[in-house]
Amino acid sequence: MKEISTLRQRIQSWQSLQQRIADTVELAELGDESLRADLAPEIEAIQKLVAKKELNTLLSGRYDRGDALLSINAGAGGTDSQDWTAMLQRMYLRWAEQRGFKTSILDMTEGEEAGLKSITIAVEGRHAFGYLRPEKGVHRLVRLSPFDSANRRHTSFAQVEVLPQVDNDTDIEINPKDLKIETFRAGGAGGQSVQKNDTAVRITHIPTGTVASCQNERSQTQNRENALRVLKGRLLEIQEREQAKELADMRGEYQKAEWGSQIRSYVLHPYQMVKDHRTNHEVGNAQSVLDGDLDGFIEAYLRTQVGTGQQ
Repeated sequence: MKEISTLRQRIQSWQSLQQRIADTVELAELGDESLRADLAPEIEAIQKLVAKKELNTLLSGRYDRGDALLSINAGAGGTDSQDWTAMLQRMYLRWAEQRGFKTSILDMTEGEEAGLKSITIAVEGRHAFGYLRPEKGVHRLVRLSPFDSANRRHTSFAQVEVLPQVDNDTDIEINPKDLKIETFRAGGAGGQSVQKNDTAVRITHIPTGTVASCQNERSQTQNRENALRVLKGRLLEIQEREQAKELADMRGEYQKAEWGSQIRSYVLHPYQMVKDHRTNHEVGNAQSVLDGDLDGFIEAYLRTQVGTGQQ
């Protein structure tokens, strides 16, 4: 019933657009000059809708229409990389806000001096996973470090992980005997924000060694449910990666993806530039990208995937 409802909405959306175009064409064919001023903004609005729907057709993956789990982890670069992780968190939260997506922080570990060591965010909205999927990989920042007394240029890395939020009826089955569940006291900045009870939860899937944790909710039950949700997403990714590897091995094309291969570089010094190394899409206004203007990078990647048949 859920799938039927989704398909019905998609069909009605296309029918509505089709009727809107037909009405606009009919008005244009009347040749009434007084209507020209009214037609121009309507044509522009239709063009934007068509462009949006064209982009949506690129999101044809199994989970592309659903919600996403976004994790950001500091990499090489010490305090700078932890600050970079916090900057990426802000960038993605702003992007999600601009799209009208709902976000909630499931787990967060603060850095010793500044920034974040890691953060996991639930992003809810239509096509959230499909749009965020191209962001998966290593992101590199080049800038003058605010944590260096000599004001030298530093390079920092952060790993972005994007997982689908899977429903309870998904194919992923987890044997409770394969889970190691630990509870601990949630960390905080001190004062009232520190939990006095062991509400934080860490779940380890013993066969794969996959770990998921959540400490943002005050209820241990809620934290456990959220941690299990993240764990299912990670196990699903492992399963699909193994299937893709088997298929690529049959074709003789498989190449191992290493951690250190950044997908995108953000340069703030000596010039400003953000470049995606997979598509060569480049923007000179780095600040606008850090403020959430990511759609150009996402669309460029999705188009290359359709072109190579890797969607």
